[in-house]
Amino acid sequence: MTVDTPQDQPHPTRMLFLGDDRLADGFRLIGFETHPSPSMQEAEQVFRDLLRQHEKAFVIVDDALMQEGIPSLRRVMDEGGRIVVIAVPTLSAQPKLTSDVAQRLSTLFGAGAIEPGQTEEG
Repeated sequence: MTVDTPQDQPHPTRMLFLGDDRLADGFRLIGFETHPSPSMQEAEQVFRDLLRQHEKAFVIVDDALMQEGIPSLRRVMDEGGRIVVIAVPTLSAQPKLTSDVAQRLSTLFGAGAIEPGQTEEG
């Protein structure tokens, strides 16, 4: 019989939200580690720490932060793998897809091909 020691057990995946403080409250309530309205420097530090510590993480950022050009965020997205990042719109914004997949779909089908609320009957 073997006994698992804490160092033998896999580290859990961290769940983080970085973005608008109004959204942060909801993510905090469902168990996310939140960083409400972080500065670019604060967000850079969070992603740099995740990379340096080789942690697994599921990170949700708001669209505004995704568009800031944060170097460590770009590195995380380029590497892929153990850190998954998705973007969500602000509460007042029209939903729009800003992922790499959404950009590829937009390139293939045209920028206006996929709009919120649009039906096939048009």
